[in-house]
Amino acid sequence: MKLTLRVWRQKNAEAEGAMSTYEVDGISSDMSFLEMLDTLNEGLILKGEDPVAFDHDCREGICGACSLVINGDAHGPERTTTCQLHMRSFKDGDTIDIEPWRASAFPVIKDLVVDRTAFDRIIQAGGYITAPTGAAPEAHATPVPKPDADFAFEHAECIGCGACVAACPNGAAMLFTSAKVNHLNVLPQGAPERETRVLDMVAQMDEEGFGGCTLTGECATACPKGIPLMSITSMNKEWLRATRKAKR
Repeated sequence: MKLTLRVWRQKNAEAEGAMSTYEVDGISSDMSFLEMLDTLNEGLILKGEDPVAFDHDCREGICGACSLVINGDAHGPERTTTCQLHMRSFKDGDTIDIEPWRASAFPVIKDLVVDRTAFDRIIQAGGYITAPTGAAPEAHATPVPKPDADFAFEHAECIGCGACVAACPNGAAMLFTSAKVNHLNVLPQGAPERETRVLDMVAQMDEEGFGGCTLTGECATACPKGIPLMSITSMNKEWLRATRKAKR
């Protein structure tokens, strides 16, 4: 396959960025998208040019570090992470636009790499439990109703990639925050911080400068792990409950 790549290049956070055009040839349809970028960078290095900076880690679809906007879609045309996207999703001769996440809370560090530590600070605000667990408990020592367990596992699948923010027209982080709140609040181990967790994490989310949620649903559509849109409404109920309790 021969492709034309239009890639966002930006030297650092302070520099002005712009799209640069590159031609790549000899791309196999079996390559992953990141392998295609590796091929591009090998060619740039041989020419003495600066390779394109992009983030990645596991390349197995479980860490979310490989976040890119491809032809206007978070992670590309398939509902998966960028590292699990393969070039068979494109055709010979295609022009592909590759950009970083676009959100004021995710400033560009270099090229396609953005600073997503805002997510870390939201987690630090309440995405944990303080109940002492000691050694591994007996599996059935703390009964959890199956619907609650299923709900918790569904939300625990969030990998924090930020596709929800990138896809949202408002740059909101509600789907991410709701996933982190809901998967702990529904479990007995998370009960001691149930109210403070949702209040503190939502407050930190707002402080980070993410946009407001208008429930357009683009976040859930883009999520590679299928976190449902109803996660947001569940968190809103938790927030209202905690707010009312705090006012008593």
